[in-house]
Amino acid sequence: MNKRAFMKSLALLGISTGSVFSSKAEVAPSLNEIDFNSDDIWDQIRAGYKLKPDYINLENGYYCFLPQETLEKYIEHIREINYQGSFYMRGVQFQNKAKSAAKLAELVGASTEEIVLTRNATESLDLIISGYPWKAGDEALVSNQDYGSMLTMFDMAEKRWGIKVNRIDIPMHPENDEEIVAAYEKVITPKTRLMMVPHIVNITGHILPVRKIADMAHSHGVEIMLDGAHAIGQFEFKISELDCDYYGSSLHKWLSVPIGAGLLYVKKNRISQIEPLLAPFDMKLKTIAYLNHIGTHPAATDLAVLNAIEFHNKIGGKRKEDRLRYIQRYWSDQVRDLPGVVVNTPKQPQRSCGIGNVGLENTKPGDLGTILMDKYKIFTAPIDGAGVKGCRISPNVYTSENELDQLVAAIKEMSGNY
Repeated sequence: MNKRAFMKSLALLGISTGSVFSSKAEVAPSLNEIDFNSDDIWDQIRAGYKLKPDYINLENGYYCFLPQETLEKYIEHIREINYQGSFYMRGVQFQNKAKSAAKLAELVGASTEEIVLTRNATESLDLIISGYPWKAGDEALVSNQDYGSMLTMFDMAEKRWGIKVNRIDIPMHPENDEEIVAAYEKVITPKTRLMMVPHIVNITGHILPVRKIADMAHSHGVEIMLDGAHAIGQFEFKISELDCDYYGSSLHKWLSVPIGAGLLYVKKNRISQIEPLLAPFDMKLKTIAYLNHIGTHPAATDLAVLNAIEFHNKIGGKRKEDRLRYIQRYWSDQVRDLPGVVVNTPKQPQRSCGIGNVGLENTKPGDLGTILMDKYKIFTAPIDGAGVKGCRISPNVYTSENELDQLVAAIKEMSGNY
């Protein structure tokens, strides 16, 4: 379908080619209608999202809301499960959840025996931290740039089991991978048993050389748990190639699954040593499902995982990664070297993807976020901690260059670089 035919189809559907659908128009173009060989492919994809007109949303890191195509299928699942009631919940819900987990395992390059669906990355990683076979005097290794909820869980582990948690600062602008690996290695002691490492730092968008870190950790007999909350759906990788022992992610971020879906990966030979956070239905279970009994939960979300993966695959993981990296560099390269502007995301292309972070030397992050929203109608996430002062900028595939031009213009105006 060429551009003219596509625009005509939108007109026939009563859909505007702008960023907002009318309140009565709930039908969006399917990805099946998109001409992926067209120069305006991203404009076509943008038309599949219902965007709020009040502001430019550059905070997709907390939650990447659903494209209309996935949303409608999700609503269909809710209706069908409501229609079937207990017949569904007592019948095929577990079989369907397993199918979704299997498809997810295929996407991330892991064995189906090592993957379960959880509700988010926090639950996934907390399962490991709380269920790990700690002994008094054991040590764990984390970073100050790790996600706060997991750091708090390690604090609880200190109180409960008498372990010691050591912290490092991850170099924000490393010269090479070895600098990052060395920052972790120099803190390892003979008592270190587990280290948590972000696959991508949530506050700066810094992608770490996690395989090199894992190889180093294992050479010291230390297990490694990766926080991939922002990784799945943002850039391509295979868990099997990372050689980590544990991996957790939130699927409602860059994969655009409805809120309440996450992933937990546990290497097969590690499953039996982890105790579940909540008691399993069957104490005799020997599979990873032993760690994943959460009782009755919204089963429609499990089904929507398949739809989100389908949407992701239609675009293509590599095409999506390239687009996200392009739009991040599109704005960050324009402001990186401006006087008074601080970009907290590494410059080397391979060290980041869709997420970036920018600050102003004379403006507090909270004030920067408020000004961007109140004056320029740009919604971001202010970050002030762990050595990072700025606003996280996390666009998505629907974000246009024009919207990012407005961000760049705002930063230039606020920093006096007209």
